[in-house]
Amino acid sequence: DLALVKDPIDSEIVHAHTWYMSLAGFYAKQLYDIKLVTTVHSLEPKRPWKAEAMGNAYRLSTWAEQTGLTASDKIIAVSKADREDIVDCYGINSNRIEVIPNGVDIEKYRKREDPSALRKYGINKPYVLFLGRLSRQKGVFETVKASDGFPKEVRLVLVTGKADEKGLENELAKEVRRRENIIWINKMLTEKETVALYSDAEVFVSPSVYEPFGIMNLEAMACSLPVVSTKVGGIKDVVLDGETGILVSSGSPVEVAEAVNKLLGDPILAKRMGESGRRRVEKEFSWETIAEKTLALYESVL
Repeated sequence: DLALVKDPIDSEIVHAHTWYMSLAGFYAKQLYDIKLVTTVHSLEPKRPWKAEAMGNAYRLSTWAEQTGLTASDKIIAVSKADREDIVDCYGINSNRIEVIPNGVDIEKYRKREDPSALRKYGINKPYVLFLGRLSRQKGVFETVKASDGFPKEVRLVLVTGKADEKGLENELAKEVRRRENIIWINKMLTEKETVALYSDAEVFVSPSVYEPFGIMNLEAMACSLPVVSTKVGGIKDVVLDGETGILVSSGSPVEVAEAVNKLLGDPILAKRMGESGRRRVEKEFSWETIAEKTLALYESVL
């Protein structure tokens, strides 16, 4: 972080994102006497499972985060729940925290028929889609267990990126081998492939345990896909329960399966929720809207 700011900075504001950049923002403010804005995408104290992979370094990441946030002139939380967590974890006055959500490119993320991705990965419709980092945080194991309750003809397409720690990959592999209805794609997909999988799925499932925002839900909604997610964190700011999807309790594979089956059994409801989700993204979560809010915050800091 210190290397990042070794050259003089002549801007009026430096904007840091999440704990990785917290110290860089702090150093820039001290070295060049400029205003500091920090966006919080997640909080270290809310992710205790990271200690599995990081050991005592987890204490260091938490310290770095606190140092940067405490020094910030303004903090951007990506949801109302995120703002509450910042106050709760670090005792920062809520007046210093502005809620500005993440956004999505509404031109790139829209429903598009593209069978090439399905052919490439051997996917037959109908299928339910999970897409997210391989982490306990994302509820991937709850999703796998929920698939036991799906209709026999329905596949679960599981798309995971890099694992938080190596043991998780082996643990998930054992669970997948025990089931015949899962297609596991264990790699990062291209944007085109991702949009194609969103577009052809029946339901998107994202039962996160902790989620300050949940960008995958937003991408799915932009592609007119109904969402089944959990009543945690910033998800409640994104997914409107009963309107753009169904929210269930965290850690409940049974509730996930029931919600998915409700949408699979009622195509009219699923279509209505998908269309409502698209309209909501266009109105509230386009990058143009987020940019206007961010610019207004910069002006208030100056």
